[in-house]
Amino acid sequence: QVQLVESGGGLVQAGGSLRLSCVASGRTFSNSAVGWFRQAPGKERELVGAISWSGASTYYVDHVKDRFTISRDNAKNTVYLRMNSLKPEDTAVYYCAARRYSGISNQLRDYNYWGQGTQVTVSS
Repeated sequence: QVQLVESGGGLVQAGGSLRLSCVASGRTFSNSAVGWFRQAPGKERELVGAISWSGASTYYVDHVKDRFTISRDNAKNTVYLRMNSLKPEDTAVYYCAARRYSGISNQLRDYNYWGQGTQVTVSS
């Protein structure tokens, strides 16, 4: 089992930045690909981006490319989501999730362990 805890959410004005953290404990985390997802009220949970076990590969959905960056520090069992140029439409609960495998997936169903989420609210 892997336990994931997100932090770093909050209220920010449009154009601002936040960095979310996802700290893992339990089963070896460094072999796991990790994804960041978000869910806005009334909408389905969607992938934001993902990072491979080594950090060498990343994936982002089109509407966050060039604004969001995922990185990881396996020595600290932590994955980060840096969000710049935030927009009101980025408002959502953000979740990190880990796979049992090292490679990236853009499918929600491929992620086995989930955090409880952290709220990000972007005001206009």
